[in-house]
Amino acid sequence: MDTLVSLFDQLHAVNPAELFAAGGTSFALIAAAEIGDKSQLVCMTLASRHRPAPVLWGAIAAFMLLNTLAVVFGTAIANWLPDYAVAASVALLFAAFGVHALLNGGGDDDDNQDVAEKSGHGIFITTFLLITVAEFGDKTQLAVVAFSSTAQPLAVWLGSTLALSFTSALGVLAGRTVLQRIPLSLLHKASGLIFLALSATAAYKTYLSLAEAGLIQPL
Repeated sequence: MDTLVSLFDQLHAVNPAELFAAGGTSFALIAAAEIGDKSQLVCMTLASRHRPAPVLWGAIAAFMLLNTLAVVFGTAIANWLPDYAVAASVALLFAAFGVHALLNGGGDDDDNQDVAEKSGHGIFITTFLLITVAEFGDKTQLAVVAFSSTAQPLAVWLGSTLALSFTSALGVLAGRTVLQRIPLSLLHKASGLIFLALSATAAYKTYLSLAEAGLIQPL
């Protein structure tokens, strides 16, 4: 309950400049990381067999749920842990994501496998369930958790949800055509560099928090 109260307090104190900056960063980071990922392949596969609108809306609904859970969890972490512990964890997590993206720019083997269509009463529900199961605990959801613990939660939620909606729309509407023109390795390497830049920022925030807490001597 305290976490939800804190989250609502932060929503009332939204700074437009921070909203734009954090939302834009979240959008760029998540969009670059998700191009060619398994969620986009789910949208491609289902849209090739069914009407595109229910597929797109099912994916968007799934990402809205997943990002809401991630932001609430990230805000809870920020309330429970000291600032320097949160910042240090974010720095390490983003550094790991960045190195992984740079070393595996061609995409994961699991992401290139064919996605089997599941049976269901409606394609909306089918897409919603497939995306929710495929993306729960995925690197992008963990990134949203980490980013929302140090930035404006509403901005992170908006940016990440718009980014995932954008990549889903590419999978449904443009699909293979877009992916053939834009090298996946380039997009994944770009996301890796963004992760590393955010890791450096979080590391600097860790230093400032440690100095403020008197645990280290400022330089």
